[in-house]
Amino acid sequence: MALGFVPPPAPAPAPFALVDANNFYVSCERVFDFRLHARPVVVLSNNDGCCVARSEEAKALGIRMGQPFFEVRDLLAQNRGVALSSNYSLYADMSRRLMAVIGQFSPEQEIYSIDESFLRFTGFGHWDLTAHGRELRARVLRWTGLPVGVGIGATKTLAKLANRLAKKHPDFREVGVCNLLDLSPAQQAGYFAALAVDDVWGIGSRWGARLQQRGIATVAELQRADVDQIQRQFNVVLAKTVLELNGISCLPLEEAPPPRQQIIASRSFGQPVTTLAMLSEAVASHTARAAAKLRQEGLQAGLIQVFAGTNPFKPEAPQYHPGATVPLSWPTANTTRLLKAARVGLRHLFREGYEYKRAGVVLLDLAPVGAVTGDLFAAASVVGTVGTIGTIGAVCEVGAVGAVGAANAACAASPERRERLLTVLDGINTRWGRGTVRFLAEGLVQPWQMKRQRMSPRYTTCWAELPVAVSG
Repeated sequence: MALGFVPPPAPAPAPFALVDANNFYVSCERVFDFRLHARPVVVLSNNDGCCVARSEEAKALGIRMGQPFFEVRDLLAQNRGVALSSNYSLYADMSRRLMAVIGQFSPEQEIYSIDESFLRFTGFGHWDLTAHGRELRARVLRWTGLPVGVGIGATKTLAKLANRLAKKHPDFREVGVCNLLDLSPAQQAGYFAALAVDDVWGIGSRWGARLQQRGIATVAELQRADVDQIQRQFNVVLAKTVLELNGISCLPLEEAPPPRQQIIASRSFGQPVTTLAMLSEAVASHTARAAAKLRQEGLQAGLIQVFAGTNPFKPEAPQYHPGATVPLSWPTANTTRLLKAARVGLRHLFREGYEYKRAGVVLLDLAPVGAVTGDLFAAASVVGTVGTIGTIGAVCEVGAVGAVGAANAACAASPERRERLLTVLDGINTRWGRGTVRFLAEGLVQPWQMKRQRMSPRYTTCWAELPVAVSG
C-alpha cells in the first residue's frame, strides 16, 4: 500500500511580548537623581495640579492617580516625599532611547505608547523566550537605567495580562518577566481567576461593571464566556478580546503607526489670561508647535480648529468654552499660513470679560504631502460656535505674522524659499531645543506659560542643564 504525503504540522502562531516601563515618569527622574530612590515621588500635571505618576512608595501612602497636589502636600512632607513638575523633554528623549533598546530584541516592533512596546517573535520557535525576556530587561536597565516588565503570550491581549503579572504578582515581580507559554492551562487559569475582569486590556470600569452584572467578574470567567453571546450583548471588539484570551490572535502588530487623524497642541495657562493679545500669543505658540509636528511626519492640514476656555473648577466665575474651525483653501504645513488662519479663528471666538485658563489648536483633515492637489481659486469660510464669518485668503500676507530673523521677507518670497526657511527653523529647534528660534507672534516673555516650578533639569536635551562635576 502506497503511503500518501503527510504535510508537516502548521507552525504555531508567533507569540507576542509587551515591554512596559515601571512608573515611567518617576523612573526617568530617578535615573539622574539618586536621592529619589526609595522615597515617595510623584510627578505633577500641567501647572503642578494633580499627580499623574507615582512611585511604589507614593502608592503605598495611598496617593491616588489624578489626586490634587494640595491634598497630598503635607503627606509627602511627613514621609520625605518629593513632588516634581512634568519634564516632557526628558521623558520624550528617554522614551526614544528605551524603544531603541527594546527594538534590538525583535525586528517586529510596535511602539504602543511613550513607555510601552509590543514585540512579535516570528521565527523564534527554538528560543528560550523567558531567558530572552530577562536579557531584554537587563539590557534596558543597564543601558537606560529604566526598570521594565516583560509579558509574553500567544496574543497581544495575553501579553498585556502577562505584563501585569510580571509587574504586580509576587511569583514574577522579582524577575520582572512572565511568560504564559511556560505555564500549563491549569496554572494560567489559577492566575486569571485572581485577576478582575477590568484588568483586561480595553475593558474599562463601565464594561467591567456590565460584565459583572452578567456574572463575569474575573479574567478566567471572561475567557470561558460564549463569544457569540458576548458579541450580541456588547460588540465585536469585546468578542475579539475573548478570542484573544483563548489564544486566537485577532490584533495584528502595527509596525508602522496608523496615519494620524488629528494633531492637538494645547496647554493650561500658568495665570488667567484676559486680553486678546496674550491669548493670541498662546494660540500662535500652539499653532507653531503643531505645524512643526506636521512637517516632521510629512503631513499637511486642511482645517485648523481654535479653542479656548475658562476654568471649569471655578463655577463662581463666568464660564465660556468657544471654538472656531477655519478651513484652508488648500492643505498646508506652512506655519505662516496656519498662524494667519488661527488668528482669524481666535478673533471670531474671543470675548471680553472672561478669564481664560486654556487654549489650543487642532489640525484636521490631514494628508501626506503631495497627496492633495491645491485649488487655486478656492476660498475658505470660518465656521465657529457662534456662526459663519467671512473668508480668508490663500496667500501669505507680508507682515501678517512676523518671525525671528527674515520670516516676513520669506513670507513674501517664493514657496521654495519659505520651505527652506521652515526646514532651517526646524533643524535649529531640533538641535538646540524647541523654541530656540520662534515666530514673533508667539511672544517673547510668554507670561501665560504653564507653571512648572518643580521641574528637574532637562538632562539629555539641554546643554545648559547638563550636570557639572566640581572637584573638591
